[in-house]
Amino acid sequence: MDQAVQDLLDKQAIREVVLTYARGIDRLDFTLVRSAYHPDAIDHHTGFDGNVDEYIAWVTPKLSAIGGTMHHIGNHLVELHGDFAISEAYSMSTHWGGPEGVGMINFTSGARFVDHMERRNGRWAIKERWAVREWTRSDEGRFVNPEGAGPRGRRDETDPLTLLRKTIQSR
Repeated sequence: MDQAVQDLLDKQAIREVVLTYARGIDRLDFTLVRSAYHPDAIDHHTGFDGNVDEYIAWVTPKLSAIGGTMHHIGNHLVELHGDFAISEAYSMSTHWGGPEGVGMINFTSGARFVDHMERRNGRWAIKERWAVREWTRSDEGRFVNPEGAGPRGRRDETDPLTLLRKTIQSR
């Protein structure tokens, strides 16, 4: 029974690595993105292959130039192999807004994050990632203005999550 509990804890820790990456990308929190990887990690995305520092340098201006992204993580299977794991997480991500000439904007894509995870010093993180693009569709002309006033997602210190965290942490 102890091994079954440890396996569940390991799988949950790995899932949180994937979710941390998604939150960091969507909020432009590249410190959070970096925390999902080991320092010597390698990343393979459409149009990019390199180490984690190069990946962050490559993706930062692309994401900063558009209005926003939202990554949804769906099916997620983890195969544990001691201090290594294979993680496959399905993702649908929407990218919107931005000026002309920044590349593809206003699109949704389906992908799988195929990750070689490694536990080092008790911490799971990405050792190597393949962001496997399965499909992409254009959403050009489909976005509409919000139907009324209310909370809006922000990619800065005024995002509702950031404000809530500050309130709770200051107690």
